[in-house]
Amino acid sequence: MIIMIIITIITLIVAIALPNTKISPIQFARLAAISFLLCAFLSFNVLYIESLGSGIGIFSGLYQVSPITQSIETFIYLIASCILIPWFIVPFARNGSSRLLQNATVNTGPILSEYSLILLFSVLGATLLISSADLISMYLSIELQSFAVYILAAIHRDSESATAAGLKYFLLGGLSSTWILLGAALIYSFTGLTNIESIFSLVLTVESSSYSIVPVLGLLFIVLGFLFKVAAAPLHNWAPDVYDDVPSSVTTWLTIMPKISIIIFLLELVNSSLLGSSFLTQGLEGSDVIASSVWSLPLKNTLLVSSLLSLIIGSVVGLAQYRIKRLLAYSTISHVGFLLLALGINTEQSTESLIFYLLQYSITNLNTFLILLAFGYTLKSVYFTSDLGKKAVGKTSTRPSGMDIRYISELKAQFITNPLLSLSLALCLFSMAGIPPLLGFFAKQQILYSATYSGYYFMSIVAIIVSVISASYYLQIIKVMHFSTEPTISSNTPSDTTSNIYISNSHSMLISVLTLSLVLFMLNPNILLNSTHLLALTIFQT
Repeated sequence: MIIMIIITIITLIVAIALPNTKISPIQFARLAAISFLLCAFLSFNVLYIESLGSGIGIFSGLYQVSPITQSIETFIYLIASCILIPWFIVPFARNGSSRLLQNATVNTGPILSEYSLILLFSVLGATLLISSADLISMYLSIELQSFAVYILAAIHRDSESATAAGLKYFLLGGLSSTWILLGAALIYSFTGLTNIESIFSLVLTVESSSYSIVPVLGLLFIVLGFLFKVAAAPLHNWAPDVYDDVPSSVTTWLTIMPKISIIIFLLELVNSSLLGSSFLTQGLEGSDVIASSVWSLPLKNTLLVSSLLSLIIGSVVGLAQYRIKRLLAYSTISHVGFLLLALGINTEQSTESLIFYLLQYSITNLNTFLILLAFGYTLKSVYFTSDLGKKAVGKTSTRPSGMDIRYISELKAQFITNPLLSLSLALCLFSMAGIPPLLGFFAKQQILYSATYSGYYFMSIVAIIVSVISASYYLQIIKVMHFSTEPTISSNTPSDTTSNIYISNSHSMLISVLTLSLVLFMLNPNILLNSTHLLALTIFQT
């Protein structure tokens, strides 16, 4: 799969460099999407290899291939292709003709051919990160992914806000990378090793009187650097600004792809021999148990404290937001709090709930932003296709990317003009809030059950309270869409047959499939639940 991604990258580089070629960015995007789907198919087939259950080391032990890494790689490829599909689709006129809108300057995607290259590098870094088994490969993988995301955030060079957001993301992301590098250097200075399994083996052989605070600090620096990159509180301040200023298509990538790879890597790190998880201490005696606790307790406390702050800040501060992407940014921080809670508990049940929650978060978040993109096409078309739009052209400065929904008030009374999109968005928001019987309810229920079963009653109570609080700002969006009488921006004018535009078939199909998966999950939940259970067992097998 990695070879397939590399071949695609080389192909695009050669095609872009050729002087007389006339390949449009749309064709490059389609090639990248097809490559992602092919990689997903190949990665899924690897799961049938019998020796994969115990893990296979590749590239001299720099990477460790296991069932969970291959399963998450398959999911990453599928999500990447789904994110890429609607970006370059130009809307069609509502009047039924097949011609494109001539007077609609809707910005449906970047015009740079290198755009698909950036996405390929980001996915390559993500897949390498989740398989990393060495401090060197860990750092190179996260930097490969991070630099691609930095460029992606500032890809819209004509937008001042997007450029500023990309610069802010680059500077603060570079700071978190220095923490990761510093932590790796501290561990290497104490052990002289970079392989994670070898480091733990060495630690277990050291007498308790010889322990140093240096490797523990190194571990904490690494974890803090990764927590910064997933916008976990109190290292979250960059996320609302960056998510709000970059285009919605880029925000979709930022809120999903880095979090999948980093959370899964932290899951493997917590359950690896480096940290001496609680199940590894069974049968150990004396200094071995002390060695395990020296590594695991500081990390567990760090994850739980960050989870508590993320749950509270993401829910409470989100109440004051009137920009929809800033609100969703704080919603993401709250979801990260749930993920860190399951990660800090570190049991078989919590690991199963963590994987399940991560899958549903990615699906729900992807569907939400696809719907916002569809709303953006419709609302933006008013400014350029109707008389009302020509008079209100000055208002377009509130959405510099040309298709973004910036304010919650822009969705006012959209149930009247776009009932299906409004209902789909409402279902996504209900799922995020944890309303039964949607997919998000089962995810939160699993994490809360694992927390109470393990004795984390205070964290469970806090998680329940903040879930109720966060439901209020989700309901605020639903209220604006469904219970307002007049839309702020109308996309229907009797004298103009092209005031509305159709989204592409692939875009509408994705929204339909993802929305139905949220609603109909309860009818046959065994496939996904059994899969997450088996993945959790592969991590905890002795």
